[in-house]
Amino acid sequence: MAWLFMRWSGALLLVLILVHLFVNLMLGEGINQIDFAFVAGKWAHPFWQWFDLLLLWLAMLHGTNGLRVIIDDYADAAMTRLWLKGVLVSCSAVIIALGSLVIFTFDPCPVGAAASSLPSFCTTGTGTPHAP
Repeated sequence: MAWLFMRWSGALLLVLILVHLFVNLMLGEGINQIDFAFVAGKWAHPFWQWFDLLLLWLAMLHGTNGLRVIIDDYADAAMTRLWLKGVLVSCSAVIIALGSLVIFTFDPCPVGAAASSLPSFCTTGTGTPHAP
């Protein structure tokens, strides 16, 4: 199953990454548009939250599975493999949990932020967005 996961997740990751790069770098002003307001504007829509969440989860699980295979190939002692895999799974779980938390608790209109750095749908100083 791990072998199949690597193939399917790799193919899906390729599509997700190309869409991510196209939207962020080719549309609009390219790399010059990427700032807090750009990310806040994207994450104000549930589609982009779920898109980035899927990208995060797939990339982390794909990479974790790949490193697990490398640990199995190169770690000789069983106890070393066990410890390395424990550290790998722990680090991956923390990154997935924190990344997911950031995506879903991100405030696109923080109170006290400079109006020039906020997306256009924010009302300055209130911390509550208008409907995008």
